[in-house]
Amino acid sequence: MSRDGRISNLQLAEKVGLSPSACLRRVQELERSGVIKGYRARLDPAQTGRAYVVYVAVGLSEHTKSAQTGFERAMQGADQVTECHNVAGAFEYMLRVEVADLPAYKAFHTDILGTVPHVRSITSYMVMGSPKDTRA
Repeated sequence: MSRDGRISNLQLAEKVGLSPSACLRRVQELERSGVIKGYRARLDPAQTGRAYVVYVAVGLSEHTKSAQTGFERAMQGADQVTECHNVAGAFEYMLRVEVADLPAYKAFHTDILGTVPHVRSITSYMVMGSPKDTRA
């Protein structure tokens, strides 16, 4: 049911086999308890000027809490970064970056990511197509 956050309570109740009042109570409890964290609108990237998507693997030169905290704080302030994940493996972070075009990505790469302390490596993966994307 996470694919349609705008479904009516009546439609949802029918899909899950509950009365509308029982369904509403359950949804409200899921919201109150934090299982449902919110609702999102899916925007057309081409119309918002963010159609150029790049996944970026970032390695840090230091594996300290302060280096991670500093990097994460810098990414919180970067509007181009729509996702920042601390991952296990050959690098520390995987970013999803959304910008208008290649020059905008180069500016982000050089002027923002390239100025963050402790960034050791940056590997960019430009998205060429998205045959499956189920993010809400």
